[in-house]
Amino acid sequence: MTIISKHLDPETVEWRRVFDDAQTPRVDFEYSLLGYDLPSQRLDMLIKFAPDGHCRRHRHIASTTTVVLEGEQHLSEIQPDGSTKSIVRKKGEYALAPIDALMHDEWGGPEGGLLIYSMHAPTGVIFEYYDENLENPWSYSIEDFVNEYARARTPNPCVRCNQWLKFGHLA
Repeated sequence: MTIISKHLDPETVEWRRVFDDAQTPRVDFEYSLLGYDLPSQRLDMLIKFAPDGHCRRHRHIASTTTVVLEGEQHLSEIQPDGSTKSIVRKKGEYALAPIDALMHDEWGGPEGGLLIYSMHAPTGVIFEYYDENLENPWSYSIEDFVNEYARARTPNPCVRCNQWLKFGHLA
């Protein structure tokens, strides 16, 4: 396993920010890659949500263990029948999402949130992202994430989809 950071101290890890105020709701969070193992398809990271900052709409394809270290994690899961289920996790709470979890919106509470994710992706795919209409899914793998991180770029799946999603109809 490649270890990037041996510490969970939010003051000493390297944070990378993901911000998009053009999207509704506002995407605003930071992450820090802790470590990964490509042969076993594992990746661990810290996520730090700004107050009421959201992640891009997605679902976890990887089995994901979540521990809330500070603040809160809010989720709005889209159920198979189209309804939504609200979940709020507070400091010290733990959750385990199975492979192929439900699509959801995820954000920090009023004071933000600090989480640790430990993911195992047997197929290599960790997330499936969606556009603003919750359609047109595209996958993001552990290898994609690690390669972007190694190039000192913020892994941003929307950069990959912008050509066909936003401008495809103009070509």
